[in-house]
Amino acid sequence: MRVTTSDDVVMLSPPTFADLDAITRACQDPEIARWTTVPSPYAPEHARGFVTRVTEAWALLRSNPTEELRVEATWAVRASGTDTLIGMVGLGLEGERSAELGYWLAPEARGRGVMSRAVRLALEVGFADDGLDLERVAWTAFVGNWASWAVAWRHGFRFEGQVRRHTPQRGVRRDSWIATLLREDPREPATPWPGTHLVAPEPQDG
Repeated sequence: MRVTTSDDVVMLSPPTFADLDAITRACQDPEIARWTTVPSPYAPEHARGFVTRVTEAWALLRSNPTEELRVEATWAVRASGTDTLIGMVGLGLEGERSAELGYWLAPEARGRGVMSRAVRLALEVGFADDGLDLERVAWTAFVGNWASWAVAWRHGFRFEGQVRRHTPQRGVRRDSWIATLLREDPREPATPWPGTHLVAPEPQDG
């Protein structure tokens, strides 16, 4: 199984304990706290616990590549050729060849198409026969998270609807958008999605 993958702009590799400061710093961002379920306030011990869980999950995936595991395949997003962590993307394995996609990006890396590239690489590993061999990937985001919406839409996810009080966030259930992508679906925008006219053209580098 490919644990590290890259293109000419971004590289995906498992986060390590050397990334603790970068993770902690990025998760101070109010937008990450607003749109994800990371702890808030976010402390160094949260980052350490997160990296520990990710490291254990990758060890399981490497040693049991053909088993139906319910763990997260999570990658640090880095600028190609560097070790600097600028985001995170992951596929939470749900069993039966299904997973849920999640991601966040540090403020300084936004607006350049970085996450679009990272998601494309993660999906390639997710659907590959020699990767996670998935049949289906779901995307869920809190209603109003247009930045996440745009990334999923550009990669061909089909909008399934809006679910009331779907996702708990720090003790409060919030309404969520849900979309899915199947192994055979084209990796290009699929309509209709509500609000498509609000999505800006993708940056040329991503």
